[in-house]
Amino acid sequence: MKHRYDRNRLYVNQNEQEIIKNFPVLLGGAGIGSIIAECALRFGFENITIVDGDQVESSNLNRQNYREKDVSVNKVEALKERLESINSNANIKIHNCFLTKENINELIDGHKAAINALDFSSDVPLLFDETCQQKNIPVLHPYNLGWGSLVTVITPDSISLKSLVKKGEKFSELSVVEYVSSYMRFWGDPQEWLENIIHDYINEKEKLSPPQLSVGSWSVAGMCVHILFNIATKREVKSFPEFYFSSLFGS
Repeated sequence: MKHRYDRNRLYVNQNEQEIIKNFPVLLGGAGIGSIIAECALRFGFENITIVDGDQVESSNLNRQNYREKDVSVNKVEALKERLESINSNANIKIHNCFLTKENINELIDGHKAAINALDFSSDVPLLFDETCQQKNIPVLHPYNLGWGSLVTVITPDSISLKSLVKKGEKFSELSVVEYVSSYMRFWGDPQEWLENIIHDYINEKEKLSPPQLSVGSWSVAGMCVHILFNIATKREVKSFPEFYFSSLFGS
């Protein structure tokens, strides 16, 4: 039987494959993180910790890595079962809880990179970044833009997303997407499709979660795994205020 990662050849050498196998990654949030987890595992990251206190809902099925039978099941448990069905030898650790000010230090310890896929319903996501910076752990923020994808990377030496916080306004994922959209227009590469989505979302009558597509989930997962690979193998990565952006419209 051929080795699991034989088809990674030319893109990943044997030494790099061994490095990423033992490279501990923390996933904060098992929503979009569920897609990133599988992409990372299939690529060769076999040391993954997942933290989330949510259960699977039917509204997750359009873009997250769950099935109908997983509805009402704890996300981390459903995801662990799926990942271990792909690679039973992988070291998949789960914590069925939400990250809080009280447990964040303990849960982050021991990892070399992190994915911040937390909901911006509190200041915990920014605290997550701050704690990772203090521990010299680079942290990736993935954003599902529907027909596109976005990743920002907070490194120990970079500025943080706090630089986008405006007095009197609630900080959210939208704040980051608006920054990127404005940046790209300023530098002569306007993403009108994205600007239109932002406008329409802001003007929705109901206060709803941002619209997201399965396309964006898989696209951003690939971007995150590429960045994780570069971090693990000590290649250069772009850190915030720079960002990684990809669109099916060709930018």
